[in-house]
Amino acid sequence: MKIVVAITGASGVQLGKKFVEYLPSEIEVHVVVSKNALTVDSFENKKVTLHDSDNIAASISSGSFGVDATAIIPCSMNTLAKVACGISDNLPSRIAAVALKEQKKLLLAPRELPFSAIALENMQKLATLGVIIAPPVMGYYADASSLEEMEKFIIGKWYDVLGIKNNLYERWS
Repeated sequence: MKIVVAITGASGVQLGKKFVEYLPSEIEVHVVVSKNALTVDSFENKKVTLHDSDNIAASISSGSFGVDATAIIPCSMNTLAKVACGISDNLPSRIAAVALKEQKKLLLAPRELPFSAIALENMQKLATLGVIIAPPVMGYYADASSLEEMEKFIIGKWYDVLGIKNNLYERWS
C-alpha cells in the first residue's frame, strides 16, 4: 500500500507525526509538511519520503503515481477550503485533488474548534463527494487513561477507515 500524509496547520501536528510513526513498516509512506505546520523534526525509525509543500510537480501529485490513500492530519481550515473549492496551489491541496479525481480514499482531520458555518459547509460538500471527514474527536467509550492512549484510539479509527490493520485500541468483543 502507498499512502500520502500531509500535515497542515500548526495545531495538532503531533497527531500527524504519530499517524506516520504508527504505520506498519510494509506501507510506502510519503509525507508533505506545510510551511504553517512549523517543523516536524524527525520521523523516528520510519522510512518516509519527505516532499516540499510548494512542489506541485512532485511524484505524488500525479494520479499515475498510484497512491492508495491520502490523509491530511491535521487539516487546516485553509486547506479544507482549498480542497472544497478545487484549488490546488500547493502540494497538500494538489494531492487531495488527485485523490478526488482518482476516487481514492481521502481522509481530512479538521483541527479547529468550534467549526464555523463555512467550515461545516465545506465539510458537508466534501463528505457528499466521498471524502472521509474525521476530526480528532475523543471517544470516551475507549476508556483511555492517558493522552497517548486517546491519540492511539483516534489514529486507530483513522487507520480503520483507510483499511490499515492495527491494534492501537481495544475493540469491542
